[in-house]
Amino acid sequence: MSHRIHRAILFAGAAAITTPSLAQSVAPASAEEGDQIVVTGQVLYSDEINAVKTPTPILNVPQSLSITTKDQIDQQGFDSIGDIVLYTPGVTQSQGEGHRDSVVFRGVRSTADFFVDGVRDDVQYYRGLYNLEQVEILRGPNALLFGRGGTGGVLNRVTKKGAIGERFVGYQGSVDTFGAFSGQIDVNLATGEHSAVRVNAVYENLNNHRDFYDGDRIGFNPTFRAQLAPDTTIDLSYEYLDNERFIDRGIPSGADGRPAEQLIDITFADPQNNFSTFEAHVLRASLQHAFSDNVKANFSASWGDYDKVYSNLFPTAYDEAANVVTLDGYIDTTQRQNLVLSGNLISDFDTGGVHHTILIGAEFIDTVNNNDRFNSFFDTSADDQEDFLAIRPLAINNFAGINADGDPTTFAFSDLNDDTEADLTVYSIYLQDEIELTDWLNVVVGGRFDSFEITVDNIETFIDTGVEDIRSRTDSDFSPRFGLILKPQENISVYASYSESFLPRSGEQFTDINPPDDALDPDTFNNLELGLKWDFASDISFTAAIFEVEQSSPQVADSDPGTLDVIDSNIRGFEAQLQGHITDQWFVSAGYSYLEGDQVEDDGSELFRVRELPEHTFSLWNTYQVTDRLGIGAGLTYQDESFADNGNTATLPSFVRVDAAAFYDVSENLRVQVNVENLFDEEYFPNAHTANNITVGAPINARFTLSGRF
Repeated sequence: MSHRIHRAILFAGAAAITTPSLAQSVAPASAEEGDQIVVTGQVLYSDEINAVKTPTPILNVPQSLSITTKDQIDQQGFDSIGDIVLYTPGVTQSQGEGHRDSVVFRGVRSTADFFVDGVRDDVQYYRGLYNLEQVEILRGPNALLFGRGGTGGVLNRVTKKGAIGERFVGYQGSVDTFGAFSGQIDVNLATGEHSAVRVNAVYENLNNHRDFYDGDRIGFNPTFRAQLAPDTTIDLSYEYLDNERFIDRGIPSGADGRPAEQLIDITFADPQNNFSTFEAHVLRASLQHAFSDNVKANFSASWGDYDKVYSNLFPTAYDEAANVVTLDGYIDTTQRQNLVLSGNLISDFDTGGVHHTILIGAEFIDTVNNNDRFNSFFDTSADDQEDFLAIRPLAINNFAGINADGDPTTFAFSDLNDDTEADLTVYSIYLQDEIELTDWLNVVVGGRFDSFEITVDNIETFIDTGVEDIRSRTDSDFSPRFGLILKPQENISVYASYSESFLPRSGEQFTDINPPDDALDPDTFNNLELGLKWDFASDISFTAAIFEVEQSSPQVADSDPGTLDVIDSNIRGFEAQLQGHITDQWFVSAGYSYLEGDQVEDDGSELFRVRELPEHTFSLWNTYQVTDRLGIGAGLTYQDESFADNGNTATLPSFVRVDAAAFYDVSENLRVQVNVENLFDEEYFPNAHTANNITVGAPINARFTLSGRF
């Protein structure tokens, strides 16, 4: 690729609209249009802000990634992050205790490695899809771009922005066979020659196959875009979220270590006290400016206020012979305020015949997080746990019930377990150079420095003793990144990469740094990856990668608390994905992953496999346009068996789920669609949180949708 075209791609990022991870042609426009380059499908969606921070062609990103577009979300009937993950190689969905997104990136479970338009979004909740252009999933640790965390990968949601010069109304309404329904709108209005307002909104009424399940979800996201000058664009947005849902943590495992299938119709919860509420107000702003043809900058600011309550009873043990289940419970509240400021300067230039794309960036994060938890207390057991007969419905009714011995029992969330206030300040600077040494050899090199300071006030200690218990810790880490990209042909790249990330001892949600964690260095993660990307047709691509992720975790030695053991864990694997149009009518997306991972004990032995790490996963989706108006879709997902717990005592069985879809364009402004999930009514258990919190997959169900745009 010539330097002229490369520079044009770099600075035409705001016009880039990515199709499903395809690398299509880059075509110069006519001379009358000022030699402008139109880019379609070669870069991660940007609008000057994206997960890799520079609008780099996908072929030149030395990292595994997958992109799911809005069209794919609509055609496959996705309504959650979990749906997307199920069709993405190398990642799986964990249960998240029934109240949050929890993705397993290459065997590393995360509740915080989520981003919106490249900005950290680490609060625990279920993320909607109503206002998205696409979802980008990048695998492998890479702290240079993402900072702490990102230990197995990250998930970035790209939101819709105002479309200047356009006026349209999009709509969608759905109802499914469980009785759930939803409606959403997407309205764009030109407010002047160089500005536009866009409003996305959704209401969802939740329902599924489990007893007591219900809930509502509201999302409202107005945005404003203005071109202040030919080289300057600003985006402003506000998002309001209000979610309430029933909490279901599934069923326990039986004596054989597999899901107790005889219990699949029982919901181990109290209808009144298993719930989660979540309310958020988020303000976002971004400013992009091109100083010249070769230098541009962007700045973003995000402020969010989050209020969450999570209340639940859940199974912790099951005596299959006596048909007795043990329940535990707690109520947890979180109030968080996040401020994230980030800026990037991108320069594109030549030195001595070598082409450089320099990224210089800085980030500031200020977080205040208040969290408390009260455990349940049963009067009959005088403890936070109680035994009940495993019958339907469970004999609990709004704090009162009958235990396994037939005695009346009541409970209350009255036993204080935790009360903390955490203050977090992060300063980051990073530098990266994408070097085009020749037309066939690129190098990516860079590093990031983070200063992570946290103070945790253990209010519970003060309540119990009257003595303040305030602990602070500062971690300063440098995270390097290196990539080598060989391009034997313009449409083929072979890459090797090394990257690092780290996770402070306060964890993803900053709950505490109690001893010995306050004296231990962060966990570190190293990633080695070798990959191939091949656009072997005009609009179809193949990617593959082999990788190894190594975790190093300092631990207090069991034999001598005054010394440390450094324990390593390793995850190795292979991923492959094929995506694109086989013909003009036939689109296919297929993915496969092979994963191996071992937990390493203090003595260096590898006794247990990493939990929630299926050895093989496979997904396939086909869409075929039968006529100009009629299209059909069909696909399947296969997930090998895996372990639900660290001790490898409980197994999630393997499963195959088949899905299907059909859609018909009644007119230019109206489409009717049906999506069928679990077409052959497979009984399956897709994920878990522990050996006794195993999710029951939904039986065959269908969703009917009307959508359009005018």
